Order: sequence, then C-alpha cells, then structure tokens
Amino acid sequence: MDQRQTPTAELIARLRAKDVTLGVIGLGYVGLPVCVTVAEAGLRILGFDTDPSKVKQINQGISYFQHIPSERITAAVHGCFLTATDDFARLSEPDILLICVPTPLTAHSEPDLSFVTSTAETIARHLRRGQMIVLESTTYPGTTTEVLLPILESSGLKADVDFLLAFSPEREDPGNPEHSSAKIPKVVGADSPDAQEAVTTLYSYFAPRVVKVSSSATAEAVKLTENIFRAVNIALVNELKIIFEPMGIDIWEVIEAAKTKPFGFMPFYPGPGLGGHCVPIDPFYLTWKARQHGIGTQFIELAGRINTAMPQHVIDKLAVALDARHGKSLKASSILILGIAYKKNVQDTRESPALRIMDLLEARGADVGYHDPYVPVIPQTREHKSLAGRRSRPLLPAELGAYDALLIVTDHDCIDYKRLVENAKLVIDTRNVCRRAGIASPNVVLA
Repeated sequence: MDQRQTPTAELIARLRAKDVTLGVIGLGYVGLPVCVTVAEAGLRILGFDTDPSKVKQINQGISYFQHIPSERITAAVHGCFLTATDDFARLSEPDILLICVPTPLTAHSEPDLSFVTSTAETIARHLRRGQMIVLESTTYPGTTTEVLLPILESSGLKADVDFLLAFSPEREDPGNPEHSSAKIPKVVGADSPDAQEAVTTLYSYFAPRVVKVSSSATAEAVKLTENIFRAVNIALVNELKIIFEPMGIDIWEVIEAAKTKPFGFMPFYPGPGLGGHCVPIDPFYLTWKARQHGIGTQFIELAGRINTAMPQHVIDKLAVALDARHGKSLKASSILILGIAYKKNVQDTRESPALRIMDLLEARGADVGYHDPYVPVIPQTREHKSLAGRRSRPLLPAELGAYDALLIVTDHDCIDYKRLVENAKLVIDTRNVCRRAGIASPNVVLA
C-alpha cells in the first residue's frame, strides 16, 4: 500500500486540515480545562467520564469547578464544539483520544496506574484504524511504551501502522488565571516520526508553543522533573524555616530579601505541607522507577520526608503557642482551621495538608472544625475517610473568640484576615498571609 494512503497518514492529513474530533477521557481538573481550551480553538470535542453528573452538567453548560466560568462551557456547548458522554462505546468516534485520568499512589507510595490501564483496556475494545492516543496523565518514564502500548495492541492493531501513540504531560495550575491552558507551552514526545508530527500538529492549534522532545519517555521525564524541582525546593525552604526559627530569623523576610538578586535565586515559600495531584505524588513515581534500575533517589526521598513532616511541625508550633499564650494544651482545645483546599482560591482538596492536620489534631484530643468558602463539605478521600461529610463553619466575628486558636492552612483571598485577627484569641499563620495583608498583632504566630 502507498504510504500516503495508510490510516495514520490520513489522520495527519486531516490534522493539517483541522478536520478532526478529539475525545477527552476524564473530565476532572485536567480534562475539563483541555475540553474548553480545545473547543475555543475551534476543534470538536467529545468528553468522556464515568460520572453521569459531570456529563449532565457539561451538556447543560454548567461548570462544576469554580475557577472555570460556566459561560465558557455554555459557549462551547451551544457552539456545537463540546459534548459530553458516559457511553464509552463511543470511543471509536473521535479521531484522537486524550487520556486525562488520575495517577495516584498506593498505600505503599507506589504508582497506581489502575485508572490508566482500565482506560487503555476500554479504548482497546473500541480502537479503530486511523486514531491517535495521547496520554496526558503524569507517570513514570516508560509508561506509554511499556504499559499503554501493549494494551492497545492487544486489539490486534499495530502502533504506527494502524494507530498513533504519544505523550504530552498536563501542566494545569487550577485557579491561576495567568497560567491557563491556552497560555502554557505543551511538551510532546512520541516514538515515531508520524506520531511526533501528528501530536505536534494537534497541540499547535491551541497551545502558544509546542516543545518537541525525542521520545515519549523523555516527555514523561520532563513532567516529573518539573514537579520534583518544586518539591525539592519547597523542602529546602521548609527546612530553612525550622533552622532559622530558634535563631530568631524570619524565613519570609529572608526570602523577600534574597529574591531581589536578579540571578542565581528563585523564590520558593514554606508552608504546612504539600498538596495537590502532582507535587506530593510525582517524586515517588520516579523513585519507584529508579529502584527498578538499581538506583537510589536520596535527594528526592529526603525532600519527601521533610515536606511530609511539616503538618506535625505546624501542630507543634500551635501547641507551644496555646501553652504560652493561654496555658492550655491541645487536648480539649477548640481549633478552627481556615482553608481545607490544598491551595488558595480553588476547591481541590486532593492531598491537602489540612486534612492531615485535622486528623493529627483530633488524635491529640482537640475539637476541630474548619472554614473554607470553596469547600462547603469535605469529600470522600482514601486516607481521611473519617473527615468525609464535615461541613464548613461560618466565620462570624462574634463566634471567632470562642475558638482557642484559628489555624490558617490555606490563604484564600476572599477571607477578611483583618477582621479575623481582631476577633480571635490566637491566630497561627502558616502562609504569612496576615503580614502580607499589613496586619500586625501580638496574637498572630507564624508557623
């Protein structure tokens, strides 16, 4: 057969003509922004999710994420660019399938690829000639070729002959309007010239820049490197905070002064622990893969231990402050946590250090509540099942003084910190938000 007539060549030709339909599997924090961005670029999208409520809301033009306005979804749906479904038998309809499913850790901090493998198995049952599959889920180097490829080829079709396969890591930063999907360069990697050309052409339609690397494994390594870099540097400033405290040195003041250097320094900030779907998890993906090659990851693992210890450090600071200011112990103290989401101005609670802090405080006998305008109810999680269903308490000035301490874990912008400090007995600030707001008070303790 003439090479120009192969199914993969036909797909490339259709891509060049912008005459393709994309399927996005997983309509969560990664998949939904991709759908909206791609639709706004003028490409047709068929979104897949196992949650029928998400499918219904999208088809009604309703956003279930506060950082994505419903107006954008409504425009995409009414413009006939976006449709959602929970019928996975329709996987054969799109020309390109983007896999945007979770890649969490097991209880033993090892990669959990169950969502990726089950998705691949479903795709294999419906895979047709001329499709391209792109994995966006964060994972260890080699997943695309070692895990995804064999499952897809179990369909009887062959990669680079019947279908194309590539990897392009997601780079979502929920709640950050300066770095939306349409503004972030996309890294793409594939293991054949046709797949590389196709995936590059695809993302060039809606990314400001496409960065090509030599293989899917290299692209997988890029994503891990980005988040490991962040995790290690956060661990460094967390450790410096602990070192400087007994010296009477303020880590935030140090960082503000250090970042005035125009070269050789990049500011990172301490906090109560890592949260989110990437930074706390991705380093362990590389650690696991490195062990298969007989290589240790001492630096990465040390950073993980430091960051994991930060919730306990916060509780220790709280306990000392309660004793020094009020002569009280944590046991039977009433504590209100401010912010249960893992970062400010979003509703995402995945891996949030606030959940760990709540568990630790209750284990010490404290009466713990929380306030979070973005999280009215704590969702079900694998590690903090006892907290599911807890409801956010109101921030009423007359009631703030009833708490022995307010613990700021997530610094949402919509909270009136001045009013909070004026009415609270004690405020433990893990984010330096009070001072950033110009609030100076003896009842505020940095942690």
